[in-house]
Amino acid sequence: MPKMKTNKAAARRFKITGTGKILRTQSGTRHINEWMSAKVKRKLRGWTELTKDQKKNILECFPYVKYVR
Repeated sequence: MPKMKTNKAAARRFKITGTGKILRTQSGTRHINEWMSAKVKRKLRGWTELTKDQKKNILECFPYVKYVR
């Protein structure tokens, strides 16, 4: 039986931690942000965890996740 393929679009957008959390980058920082204060832009930096209902759908894109919690 052939290997299952990971969804590469999902692999570029999400990180899976060792404890099974799925992280995504925060939205709203790509363009049209001249009006934003520096404080708002700082808060949108980095990674945030997915909600439980989103997590189920995203895990289907990663067939070889070692730990699913």
